[in-house]
Amino acid sequence: MSRLKVTSLKTKGRMTAITVLAALACGVVPFLSLGLAPLPVQAQALPSQQSVPVLFDARARLPKPDLSVLLRLRFLTTVDFPPFSFLDQTGHLTGYNIDLVREICRELDVEAKCEVQAVPFSDMEIALLSKHGDAAVAGMAVTAGLRRDFAFSRPYLMLPARFIVPRDSVGKADTPAALAGKPVGIVNGTAQEAMLKAFFPAIVPVGFADQAALMDALKQKKIQAAFADGLQLSFWLASNVSAQCCAFLGGPFLSQQFLGEGMTIMVRKEDGFLAAAFDYALVSLSRKGRLDELSRRYFAEGFY
Repeated sequence: MSRLKVTSLKTKGRMTAITVLAALACGVVPFLSLGLAPLPVQAQALPSQQSVPVLFDARARLPKPDLSVLLRLRFLTTVDFPPFSFLDQTGHLTGYNIDLVREICRELDVEAKCEVQAVPFSDMEIALLSKHGDAAVAGMAVTAGLRRDFAFSRPYLMLPARFIVPRDSVGKADTPAALAGKPVGIVNGTAQEAMLKAFFPAIVPVGFADQAALMDALKQKKIQAAFADGLQLSFWLASNVSAQCCAFLGGPFLSQQFLGEGMTIMVRKEDGFLAAAFDYALVSLSRKGRLDELSRRYFAEGFY
């Protein structure tokens, strides 16, 4: 099982809680109460007036599931996936996915029954199959192999690819079409490299060993632009390292073929009713604007 390729800023928090550290040494964090009383294959750029991709039909009216028979609803996640799930400075599990679980449980009227447990990502699949949890929300990349044993909710977040250019060149190039014949940096071996070559053949790709080298070359204007993961770029733009040198150009660009189906919630195949329940909650949260609010809370710079 693989995780969606997301690289973000490392949280400044450390695992300071002794009980959490002891549990991690054994490979798991105990269940914690929440404490509440497909896209087309081609690359698609969102319209300029659209801030986020529409993942749910606002007119959809799915039947509300009855989960009253559940004794508890246990979500599995990890502690090493900031900003989606990580331990804060006090040792508490937090992040986008944790708040999303809270919202889902509230929408399904099962707040008191919801629990979250952190396990190593490598153990996520076996933990779910052995019924140590009921749902996994940890950025799993949906594959044909996983679909043999698991069912998935609709995606709640898509991770786009973006172009980024020096800020003083934004007015000179309004769209990626202006980059034809010019050197654009990519990280070797990434999905974004393959995507650039497939959908922007007029651009001259320039490979770099890692993201740091790519960003350094862009700041020094050794390349005209860079093409990389939009979420990672948004964190970099917001950091002091960027020195406000650069800005997004065009896009964002989405491609299920290269970037996957997006972030979903995984359940055992026989528990497909839970995936349907999560779909109901996600559609409802999207219609109410709660998913947009959640994204703005964690991604202030925005990556769409």
